[in-house]
Amino acid sequence: MEDRVAPHGTRIVDCGVQVAGGMFAGRMLAEVCLAGRGETQIVPGDPAIWPGPAVSVSTDMPLTACLGSQYAGWPVNVDKYFGMGSGPMRAARGRESILQEMEILEQPEAVIGVLEASQLPDEQVCVTIAEECGVKADQLTLLVAPTSSIAGAIQVVARSLETALHKMHEIKFDMTSVLSGLGVAPLPPISSNDLVGIGRTNDAVLYGGQVTLWVNGDDKMLSELGPLIPSSSSSDYGRPFAEIFEQYNHDFYKIDPLLFSPAVVTLLNLRTGNSFRFGKTRPEILGSSFGENS
Repeated sequence: MEDRVAPHGTRIVDCGVQVAGGMFAGRMLAEVCLAGRGETQIVPGDPAIWPGPAVSVSTDMPLTACLGSQYAGWPVNVDKYFGMGSGPMRAARGRESILQEMEILEQPEAVIGVLEASQLPDEQVCVTIAEECGVKADQLTLLVAPTSSIAGAIQVVARSLETALHKMHEIKFDMTSVLSGLGVAPLPPISSNDLVGIGRTNDAVLYGGQVTLWVNGDDKMLSELGPLIPSSSSSDYGRPFAEIFEQYNHDFYKIDPLLFSPAVVTLLNLRTGNSFRFGKTRPEILGSSFGENS
């Protein structure tokens, strides 16, 4: 991890572009994405799913932490530069419909955000981001890592809980009933190839992610909407993400949006004491995606 201040004043923290990065950088990236309202840890994985470590994420403020900050809802596209933007800077920009709907809008004096990108941002990128957030470039901090790095892979896999919540929002689940959440997904082998890395980190969540949510709700509603939450409810489900991505010419926006959710979701109803589990893990797909050799 390398911290530098660009000539125009933006603080850029390289977590895996020109430096190796690591597990600490990955945890920090994930927790910045969560706006400091959640905790990320590297934990032992379930050997029945994948014989390696896993990434856990937990929060008692799931809506603001995950949907209001962690969700990568800002495609930063300036000239030839592209990166997926997430973190607190999204609320400062405030242009996404999900933020406006949830009334998560801020006017801070300084801004911090995360870019999932294979290059560090230049002056024009930083100035553009700062302007859209309503601050000067010297009041902007950006943490950057590609998926093909330890830190970048960790921060993507740490989105298991966020993907469940975003899916629930899309299917019109009562989001105000969600009080706390915990997600765990396997950390795949790191690939030097960004496309392979994107495939593996997505598969980790789609076929290995397990999320538990504590809710105050109606049992009938939970039993009806619950089966729609896991990734298995999507028409694109059942193949490694790299194959799906290639089918749609590497365009995320052509993929069925209902695919992006964890493999398993458990809803614990605090109102009734009943629990509901939906979906299943697919270790055979993970083994194929992760390049497992027997």
